[in-house]
Amino acid sequence: MGLFNGLMENASSLKQEKAEKQLENVLMPGERVDLAYKFVRDLIVFTEYRLIIVDKQGITGKKVSYKSIPYKSISRFSIETSGHFDLDAELKLWISGGVEPAESLQFSKDKNVNEIQKALALAVLK
Repeated sequence: MGLFNGLMENASSLKQEKAEKQLENVLMPGERVDLAYKFVRDLIVFTEYRLIIVDKQGITGKKVSYKSIPYKSISRFSIETSGHFDLDAELKLWISGGVEPAESLQFSKDKNVNEIQKALALAVLK
């Protein structure tokens, strides 16, 4: 499964400038962040070209994994909202040619998965 397998805290919006500063070594020259969400230490970032998933690992968070998914590579995605007994919401992403989801992101609030799904739909379906 994906980088964010456990139940995540609520996603909170991150200002564009802060996300760009954190990703200055990852972004292409002139590439701008359109939208960013922070999960404790991890990030989901929407740029004009791609989705970047940042996974800070270990106790100190010094080891960082950056996953870059161009929008044109995302063939489909789905959301599953929370219920009475299943308290987490989930967003799944499939990459072209993949049978299993390339990413499975879990959220503790429906609001967050709906906001991210709308941003993803806007980017992928342009």
